[in-house]
Amino acid sequence: MKADTGNRGALPGLLALLVVWEIAGQMQWVGDGALPAPSDILRQAWADRSDYPAHIWGTLRTSLIGFAIGNVVAVMMGLWFVWWRPAGRLMAAVNVTLFAMPPIALVPILVIALEGDTPRVTLAALSVYYPTMVATVLGLTQVDPRLSDLVRVYGGRAWSVVRHVRLRSGLPTLLAGLRVAAPAAVLGSLLAEFGSGGNAGLGTYLIGSLGRADPARLWGIGLAATAISGLAYCCVDLAARRFAGNTLSVSTPIGAQGAVDTESTLLRWGMAAGTAAMPFIFWWAAVSMFQTMGVSDVVLRSPVGVFQHLFLSDNAAENLQRLGHALAETLPYTLLGMVAGLLVAFTLAVASTTWPNLGRTMLPVSLVTQSMPLVALTPLVVLVFGRGTSSIMVVTISVTFFPAFVTMAQGLSLVPPTVQDFVRAYGGGRWRQLRLIAIPWSVPYLCAAARLAAPRAFLGVMIAEWLATGTGIGNLLNESRGTLDFGMIWSVAVVAIVIAVTLNTLVATLERSVLRRYAMT
Repeated sequence: MKADTGNRGALPGLLALLVVWEIAGQMQWVGDGALPAPSDILRQAWADRSDYPAHIWGTLRTSLIGFAIGNVVAVMMGLWFVWWRPAGRLMAAVNVTLFAMPPIALVPILVIALEGDTPRVTLAALSVYYPTMVATVLGLTQVDPRLSDLVRVYGGRAWSVVRHVRLRSGLPTLLAGLRVAAPAAVLGSLLAEFGSGGNAGLGTYLIGSLGRADPARLWGIGLAATAISGLAYCCVDLAARRFAGNTLSVSTPIGAQGAVDTESTLLRWGMAAGTAAMPFIFWWAAVSMFQTMGVSDVVLRSPVGVFQHLFLSDNAAENLQRLGHALAETLPYTLLGMVAGLLVAFTLAVASTTWPNLGRTMLPVSLVTQSMPLVALTPLVVLVFGRGTSSIMVVTISVTFFPAFVTMAQGLSLVPPTVQDFVRAYGGGRWRQLRLIAIPWSVPYLCAAARLAAPRAFLGVMIAEWLATGTGIGNLLNESRGTLDFGMIWSVAVVAIVIAVTLNTLVATLERSVLRRYAMT
């Protein structure tokens, strides 16, 4: 009954947005018609109704398969990382690498190396792995250690602690990760469709419609993709309410789980070396697997091949100069976009916690920015903001803030009501509860959101450069795709991964500092 009341409270806000959109579209206030009215979009969608079923099913099928595969692997790996902590440390760089690999750089390689729908399923699975894995680890580790000790006192073994304490307490956080993963699977499948050359899929339909200069059709296709993302999000949210509605999250206060570092210096250095080596081991293994499948060496590049391309080939100096110049253009926007995306996510998460109806109203808008194919949004972004910094920031924030927003909102919602009642009993208002209780309590979730945002910021800037501005790493990648310069494609992918891993490491270092500070206070 309470949920129904909340949904009714959000309805006026959604209707107001639709009315403003209709007026803006009819009057052509935005981009001389680049933002069509909802009535025009529906009219064009009805005219194209015979085209949609096959394309919707094509995207939905590959997204569902990738969603299932990626999440099963993510949950199993998260359980392993919690069960045996050294595994998480060894695989840290691999996990960030899988999350940071730019999909637009992987598509031409996957399309050549794999057949049929496999590239789309693979990219959808890769898109959901990292958010779900992070949510799994976060949910299983943020528990009160006294409960684990209680299970052990009564004879419970390690698996009993996981089953009776960690899994039950971590279920709400895991389901929050799945809510992020659902739209990500759709977006991954769509990005793969842009270069797969398939016959069915909304991305394929979108590419085929770009030359017709019909914004209503492009928005109709994009909103169909958004509807799939929204359906997936709502299904996971319904499962969260059904299975986790009565589950109490027994999160521990900040810093209560700090472990004493008893490792020797030799062991720490050995673990660091193993962590750094794991991505290269997986890279060599993947290249060897594709070679056994008959993929040409012209497409594949091992670590040695990329090194030769950048430092030992005849054009090495030129390749390094092009890469360095492009990176100098992209990196400042990455840092700025990451900070801006986190600020937008934090503001929206706090506002949604304070005014739940506002959060329900903004959720559909958030889903549009997450799942609307950026090829469809690019004409609007360019017409409104131009081909400069503003367009890059808009695209980067749209790619970055949604997973951060869901993670932050989940952390703010898990604050025990008894703690907030304590502040309220002493006359503390809503903002004082947020400042003194809710935000400090949810610091681990804020840090997890920053880890999610760091790699996606670089990807967002690349997409903006690829689709809108014609500058930086994104444009270099686009040029390399056009000339089939696979050496540069692999080099761009490696640089993107190195930047993302570096940003993730910096965020993790800051996270440890923040958690130590709160542990001492």
